[in-house]
Amino acid sequence: MAENLAEKSVPSAVLLNGPSSSGKSSIARALQKKLGSLGIASAVVSIDDYMTVSQNEEIWEDDVFEIMPSLCAGLKETLSQGKFAVIDHVITSERIYRALTDALSGRSLKTVRVSCSLELLKRREAERKDRFIGSAEASYQYLYPKDGYDLTIDSGTVSPDEAAERILRVL
Repeated sequence: MAENLAEKSVPSAVLLNGPSSSGKSSIARALQKKLGSLGIASAVVSIDDYMTVSQNEEIWEDDVFEIMPSLCAGLKETLSQGKFAVIDHVITSERIYRALTDALSGRSLKTVRVSCSLELLKRREAERKDRFIGSAEASYQYLYPKDGYDLTIDSGTVSPDEAAERILRVL
């Protein structure tokens, strides 16, 4: 596995796309740790690092699209440093998805849909107390793309470490 990733001449990326509160960030951290144990330098490029999130303010698709130039610049910087990019995102439109894939400039991308039941998303969102209530349901409904992923993870049935192991097998 490590040899396969290390032998690639161009750094690669994996996209963890899923609704708010689906467990993407926990899986991203677990995957980064596992990649490091294999000797593979990686960085997490997370939407949370580019967006201001509040319990009191709803996030709209235009808000996410507005931060895409900065997020894509961070992604390009990660790749230019020769690191594997673990992208943690909530994509709700084709234009956001296209901005992200365009930033990869032809580099390989594996896509992972991370989700769980709507009931669990709502419960996690309420427990977090750092998101606008309803963000999980809205992003669950409008997630883009709906299908065509290399892997789908149900974070309600597997731990972040187990999810990271499954992702490594796909890579």
